[in-house]
Amino acid sequence: MAKADTITVALIQQSCGDDIATNLDRCLQGIADAAANGARLVLLQELHNSQYFCQTEDTRYFDLAEAIPGPSSERLGQAARQFDVVIVCSLFEKRATGLYHNTAVVIDTDGQIAGLYRKMHIPDDPGYYEKFYFTPGDLGFKPVQTSIGRLGVLVCWDQWFPEAARLMRLAGADILLYPTAIGWDPADNNEEKNRQRDAWQIIQRSHAISNNLPVLSCNRVGFETAIDNPATGIEFWGSSFICGPQGEILDEAPYNKECVLMADISLNRSHEISKIWPFLRDRRIDAYQDLLRRFID
Repeated sequence: MAKADTITVALIQQSCGDDIATNLDRCLQGIADAAANGARLVLLQELHNSQYFCQTEDTRYFDLAEAIPGPSSERLGQAARQFDVVIVCSLFEKRATGLYHNTAVVIDTDGQIAGLYRKMHIPDDPGYYEKFYFTPGDLGFKPVQTSIGRLGVLVCWDQWFPEAARLMRLAGADILLYPTAIGWDPADNNEEKNRQRDAWQIIQRSHAISNNLPVLSCNRVGFETAIDNPATGIEFWGSSFICGPQGEILDEAPYNKECVLMADISLNRSHEISKIWPFLRDRRIDAYQDLLRRFID
C-alpha cells in the first residue's frame, strides 16, 4: 500500500492500575476511540500492561513477562486488523527463562507483527531499576516498515541519546516514536519538576529538528507507589506530545489527565524541511571517529 502524505496519529496517555487485563482493555478502548476519529497510527505508552514495576528489584515481577508473539500482541493484532490501524505497543518480553527485554512491537493494519525494537539504553537509577529486569536490545536501530511508512521506534531512556535518533534517521525512518514512562519524585519542588519536564520535551524536539522528522512521545500519567516502600513512588508527568520536523508542537497532553492525543502529520513536510536544513549533507562524517570512544581523556 502506498503511504499517504498526511497521517492522523494518536497517543493513548493513561494511568495504570494493578490489574493487567483491565489495563490492556483500556488500551484497546483508547485504540477504538482513536480509530473512530480517523487515526491510522496509534502509539501506546511504555509497559502499558502493568504498573511500572521497575521502582524496585523483585524477581516476582518476571512473571509479568510474556512471549512475542503472545497473548497481548495477539489481542492488539486483532484490534489493528479490526480498526485498520498501525499500533505501536510496549511489552515486557520473555525471550527465554532468564532473558527478558523491554520491547516495542509494531503491528500493521493486517494484524501481523511488522517488527520489533528492543530497548537499547537501560537505566539503573533510583526508582528506575531496569537493568535488573531487561537485557539491552540486540536488534539495533532499524526502522520498521509498515503500510503507512517506516517507523523509527525507540523507548523512554533512548530518548535522551541523539545517536539513537540519528541512526534511525540514517536508516530511513519517516517518524520517530517514543513510548515512555517517566515522572517526578514527589519530594522535588515545583521548580525542579518544571526543569525536568522541560528538558524531557526539549531533547526530543531537538531530535525532530536535527533529523527533519516528526516525533511522537507517549508518556503515562498518575501516581504509582513503590511496592517495597509505599511512602515513595513516581508521579508520572504525562505531557505526551506530537511535534513536527522543526520541533513545532502539534498537540500536547496535560500533565495530570488521561487522554487520547491526536494530530495530523505530513511526511512531505519532512522532505521539504530537509531541503532547506540539509543536515545530512553537511555532516562531517570524516571527523566523527571519536564518537566511538567512551570518553576523550
